[in-house]
Amino acid sequence: MTGRSDMTGMTASEGEALASSSDGIDMDVPAKVLERHEVYRGAIFHVEDMTIGLTTGAGDIVPIRRQVLRHAPCVVMLVHDTAADRYLIEREYRAGSDIFAYGLPAGLMDDGEDVRAAALRELAEETGVAPASDDATRIDHVGDYYSSEGMTDELAHIMVIHLDAWTSVPRHFDPDEHVESAWVGWDELLATRITASNSIIAIQHETIRRLTVHD
Repeated sequence: MTGRSDMTGMTASEGEALASSSDGIDMDVPAKVLERHEVYRGAIFHVEDMTIGLTTGAGDIVPIRRQVLRHAPCVVMLVHDTAADRYLIEREYRAGSDIFAYGLPAGLMDDGEDVRAAALRELAEETGVAPASDDATRIDHVGDYYSSEGMTDELAHIMVIHLDAWTSVPRHFDPDEHVESAWVGWDELLATRITASNSIIAIQHETIRRLTVHD
């Protein structure tokens, strides 16, 4: 018997196994922010230099230092034209990888904007694709995942958008934004070298759905 799982999905025995390898830090006690200083602010993100306090089993505080990139949440969409059974891909320059990278439509959420509204806004702005109606739109919410939780608080809301019908609308890019987009078949999508992890999560989710439907 493995025992009942907690809200993280971990069973008591699994928690005990992890705790047995502890170097003294009590990971059931929340970390405390001891100091924080903004060291950089840019147009898209800012960086904080933080001192975090971890608590030992004896109640002592152990300070650790981390730098955190603060970033607005984003939406990532695999868009499926169900009538033609094809998918949207994009290509644009990505400074982190220093390549003109293939990927999926994505973008930052505005303050107070909900996930669905942000996804449909970004889709229209970047690709000129807009659902013909709400009835023609089905969204599979894949999940919410941190892009790189060791260094940034960016939370990616990942989804697959199935469009039974859509219309073309004018694209609207930011002044320093340059994006190409095109529809491709499923096999072409799988053959495209996509390196962004959030995009891969969406594609893997759709792979499972297609296998289930075709079975």
